[in-house]
Amino acid sequence: MEGFSHLDEKGNAVMVDVTAKSETQRIARASGRIYVGEEVYKAITSGTVSKGDVFACSRVAGIMAAKKTSELIPLCHPLLLTGIAVEFEPEEDKYAISCTCTVKLAGKTGVEMEALTGTSVALLTIYDMCKAISKRMEISDIHLEEKDGGKSGHFVR
Repeated sequence: MEGFSHLDEKGNAVMVDVTAKSETQRIARASGRIYVGEEVYKAITSGTVSKGDVFACSRVAGIMAAKKTSELIPLCHPLLLTGIAVEFEPEEDKYAISCTCTVKLAGKTGVEMEALTGTSVALLTIYDMCKAISKRMEISDIHLEEKDGGKSGHFVR
């Protein structure tokens, strides 16, 4: 089916064949935000959440998720990632926490899905660790910020 890279000529799902592609340095950066409210925000930033260090646990969760993206998203290539960083920025004026996940590799296919997955799971982990305080938290604004490498070149949102 012309125009759909994950479908063969009969309409069957296939993983895109990247065998003939050249390896290039690739990087993707995704971000998102969780609005937590004043009580949760203060508990996170003061380190008093009963489940432990929210940023440390959520950072590890985001890294683990990026590494497991191909197990979660159908037809996504398993990749040998060479770098993953998950960073958080408290936003007191919004009672929110923003998250950025950056993923790197030298390979034949991009890492956008890994960056988006890392961001999503890091934010979900914040929710999980804080839901005893409030269930009114809201995850939003998850998007690709930037990617570079490969045939499509450099993208900046």
